[in-house]
Amino acid sequence: MLTSDIVGKLRCNAAGTKAGIARGLDTGTTKIGPVWEGDVGDTVDFEALRQRAVHSLFEHLESMCVGAVAVDHNGRIAWMDEKYKALLGVPGDPRGRQVEDVIPNSQLRRVIDSGQPQPLDIMEFDDRSFVVTRMPLFGIDGSIIGAIGFVLFDRAEYLRPLVRKYEKMQEELTRTQQELAHERRAKYSFSQFLGASESIREIKRLGRRAAQMDSTVLLLGETGTGKELLAQAIHSASPRASKPFVGVNVAAIPETLLEAEFFGVAPGAYTGADRRHREGKFQLANGGTLFLDEIGDMPLPVQAKLLRVLQEREIEPLGSNKVVRVDVRIIAATSRDLHALVREKQFRADLYYRLNVVPITLPPLRDRPEDIESIADRILEQLAIQQGTPPRELLESAVQVLRDYDWPGNVRELYNTLERVVALTDAPILTAPHIRSVLPGMQHPAGASALPLAAGARPLQEVLHAAERHAIAAALEEANGVKARAAKLLGISRASLYERMVTLGLGATQ
Repeated sequence: MLTSDIVGKLRCNAAGTKAGIARGLDTGTTKIGPVWEGDVGDTVDFEALRQRAVHSLFEHLESMCVGAVAVDHNGRIAWMDEKYKALLGVPGDPRGRQVEDVIPNSQLRRVIDSGQPQPLDIMEFDDRSFVVTRMPLFGIDGSIIGAIGFVLFDRAEYLRPLVRKYEKMQEELTRTQQELAHERRAKYSFSQFLGASESIREIKRLGRRAAQMDSTVLLLGETGTGKELLAQAIHSASPRASKPFVGVNVAAIPETLLEAEFFGVAPGAYTGADRRHREGKFQLANGGTLFLDEIGDMPLPVQAKLLRVLQEREIEPLGSNKVVRVDVRIIAATSRDLHALVREKQFRADLYYRLNVVPITLPPLRDRPEDIESIADRILEQLAIQQGTPPRELLESAVQVLRDYDWPGNVRELYNTLERVVALTDAPILTAPHIRSVLPGMQHPAGASALPLAAGARPLQEVLHAAERHAIAAALEEANGVKARAAKLLGISRASLYERMVTLGLGATQ
């Protein structure tokens, strides 16, 4: 039982214990050897050190706070320091009285019943507010013998700087989460998928139909045909529109990192891993849509794990034995012939059937020349907004040059071409010579360029880019669109090929 004598020992024996430890005296219970003296290799009495730490903690708390009280396991006051008596205006000796009779809003009895501390709380007393902390007291056998409370501040206003700092951190966290959620929302809708050709109208029809279902969608088509734009449009028109849209280019991630990127990493899963859990793309997209671009470049081992996710709707983070349920709609895209890859044993047949539920094939730009003018006009409008300049216009002859070109990089290459033309001339109206001057194989002879360049010369960087574009397009054609094979033909890595395609506007990310 907690009595005033025991509490008194907690307070008063601290100094005596300190002296006893230093001299190695018998405290009445056990012999406490010297703690602070001796050489580095000498044995240290850790139990004595622990006891001293406990007493020091109590000593410091009592000196720092503006009041302290202890109760026994029946909620009767066993001890109250003079500061607390003066703060509350308690006359005489309150020992033996029920704590609620002296401190009406005390929660020490709840601490006794639960055995759980209350590290920080605000307690009302008359018209004042005290900042308090409460802790249970345990006997030698581990049973609860009472509780002790400290008044840290006699005015809750002292916490205002801390509360303001906490509120500011919460506001920053909320703002960051909102910005991140906004970044993970789809940016495009069907209205931004330009074109009035019959093939585009059919694609929009299929896309809107797919949006109302939750089945897996497989988008097929050459690079730069707008597969990601269509994926975002499907997500925006679906019941999942308010949830995240997370896109990942499978071919752009090293094979060794794919599993971690998709499924996440448990704390300390491998040497150098973050000590906190790192969420993978499936968890980031939970409730929404995960867009897997260039799915045809996914390694076979990861294909097996993706198949399991599609079947079981659960993932297992790298280095963890815990299974996590996920609710994700998959939209996959590829510029490769998956059916041929299945025949060549480079793509799992069962995964192909799982993905090929709603297939949509996007036509290349050269097969829908009637759409080029509207797409080009929209691109010029976007460039004008970005650069803060009046929008340029295209003469019909310039549009015809665009229609005559075969666009191996499709819409992305068209965007890159018009951006270069706008950068190289101040002319408000773009003519056929302006367009020809930047298209590979369609330039005028030296000196006949319509661009305002000295002596009719072309910048070396432009010539080099044109040569690179031609070489990459030829390699991709010879490799039947297989980028790994095209990179090998060019004598560069696949990552370098993707980088150059993006730089040159050949649509590597679409």
